[in-house]
Amino acid sequence: MALRQVKLPDIGEGLVEGEIVEWLVKEGDYVKMFQPLVRVLTAKATVEIPSPFEGRILRLLAKPGDVVRVGAPIAEIEAPEVQVATGAPGASDVERVESRESAREALQVPVRAPPRVRKLARELGVDLSKVKGTGPGGVITEEDVLRYAEESKKAAEAPRQPALVEGAVERVPLKGIRRIMASKMVEAKSRIPHAYIVEEVDVTELVKLRDVLRQDAESKGVKLTLLPFIVKAVVKALKEYPLLNASLDEERGEIIIKKFYNIGVAVDTPQGLVVPVIKGADGKGLYQIAREIGELAEKAREGKTSLEDVTGGTFSITNIGSVGTVLGMAIINYPEAAILGVHRLVEVPRYVDGELKPRKIVYLSLSFDHRFIEGAYATRFLLAVKRYLENPAILMASEEEFK
Repeated sequence: MALRQVKLPDIGEGLVEGEIVEWLVKEGDYVKMFQPLVRVLTAKATVEIPSPFEGRILRLLAKPGDVVRVGAPIAEIEAPEVQVATGAPGASDVERVESRESAREALQVPVRAPPRVRKLARELGVDLSKVKGTGPGGVITEEDVLRYAEESKKAAEAPRQPALVEGAVERVPLKGIRRIMASKMVEAKSRIPHAYIVEEVDVTELVKLRDVLRQDAESKGVKLTLLPFIVKAVVKALKEYPLLNASLDEERGEIIIKKFYNIGVAVDTPQGLVVPVIKGADGKGLYQIAREIGELAEKAREGKTSLEDVTGGTFSITNIGSVGTVLGMAIINYPEAAILGVHRLVEVPRYVDGELKPRKIVYLSLSFDHRFIEGAYATRFLLAVKRYLENPAILMASEEEFK
């Protein structure tokens, strides 16, 4: 029998850490290879981590709410022997061991301690990965474990200083999607010099078209809002102004212009902001886009989005107006180059052909990466979106019609 450690695997997309959401096993359970062990929240989605081998769970090294770095141990399993997984049964099996030699490397315990010290650590509930060894070559001794356990006990028993506040407060842990959102917002604002522009758009005719199509859409099980029209307008404008559908590779000094159109649509959920992605939006019809927006939004609110649902975006839209604001400036969904904010639809008087008439107006705000997108270029893009939304006939016509 051998003691093996399960480590948080690298599941791609540049992720470096994950938050333990829920253990699907408990200490003492016997698990099969590829059996789901734990649900982990990453910066993109919640994923299930499977076991890379078969054996009995000895210890769970992280608890729900803990943030664990990729490569850090999360569980200890007593395995009858080093086992090799030659393949994975599905896409969710994110950790694979390709050969017996690589299995030994992947499962190798990252701390140096003799068996008696490991036994003592288990009895005292000490995580050896947190103990500094003072023995020859950094080997952890019994004294090291006892010292760490005593220091941990004193720290836990130390009286806390009362908070100096004028009234009652509530402390809410920053975890889950909100913790990830906080990290991404800091990254985006610190790495991207944001610039902003705003345009007023008269969507009176577009609303009329939506109202005409709404009953037909509902008969097909589709809820038709203005958002699918905006997605189509954005895609058309991105084809004219491709720098908005790009990202900056700072290390190589290159602008990566995407020739595909995956449009992220921000969704306000009870857990925080989630941005599912409409993949290949340029090849989808109005009803199909509307249906996908509805389905992805529902999955997001229920906390059921997969990694596939929220990755690969090239440009994002946030419908701030659905909450009620007239105007606001969104933070770019890094590493994308821009984000479009859609604000509340209002009816206001406007002069049309010399006559004052009620018109339906919406403000669009564009936040863009000013490192490689000039203000004039971004303005032309936003005016193109405006042109399509104010002229539904052009918006709905095939691009081939104008070639």
